[in-house]
Amino acid sequence: MEDMPIQKRSRTSGIDRALQILDILTERHKPMTAYELAKVSGAPPSTVYKVVDELVERAMLSRTGDERIWLGPRVMRYGLAYRARMSAFGEAERAMFALNERVREMVQICARDEGMMQVVAMAEGSAGPFRVTSDVGTRVPLNWTASGRLLVGHLPDRERLEIFRTHARPSVTGLAETDPVRLAEISQSDFLAGLSVQIDTSEDQVACIAAPIRDFDGMCRLTLSVVMPKTRVEEKFELVAREVRAAARDVERALGLHQG
Repeated sequence: MEDMPIQKRSRTSGIDRALQILDILTERHKPMTAYELAKVSGAPPSTVYKVVDELVERAMLSRTGDERIWLGPRVMRYGLAYRARMSAFGEAERAMFALNERVREMVQICARDEGMMQVVAMAEGSAGPFRVTSDVGTRVPLNWTASGRLLVGHLPDRERLEIFRTHARPSVTGLAETDPVRLAEISQSDFLAGLSVQIDTSEDQVACIAAPIRDFDGMCRLTLSVVMPKTRVEEKFELVAREVRAAARDVERALGLHQG
């Protein structure tokens, strides 16, 4: 009987290590050697080599021609199956491209990943030269972006406050709000208003105008976000705010909400 807790801890540790390796590869967006994975994870190389071998055998990971490690076909199957069930994502993606044509600015679909906001889809703008560092797969703290605030705006006060206490971080520009109490208030206010705006908080000279996409349970599962140069905000704010709100509402209507 005394061996059972030890066995459970060992198994849990192995699962956590496997997930850590998958997370590192996903966040780095490139194949890595087992030694590099060990260095980033802080785990003993022997442990990482063993976990990698087991994941390769199970097609969760694959080896490239130069013996680097990358995500395997089994992960892709899981991702495709998950995405196929996300009707909200399909509707949001259609709305993203339609919104992109109307405002001619970059549009992103964002989701929450624990204490982070993640870009899950993106359509480039056509209003003029403009680049941001965020691309599909980019993850930043929730308090850095308008979408991040919306994605927890539906939560109860105590839970929302605890999330920001745990996960709020200073942004690269130094302009992102970090006070948990203030963030909890803004998050709820923006969610109820159906619109959130942030400028210069995630990247210098970049504005983000986002609207929540609510599920049947009233939770914000995804956001539509227009990302544009700060210099064009004054000229286009009314148009963008109106269109991004309408686009998010169209998604909700397509899912069966707002029938009355």
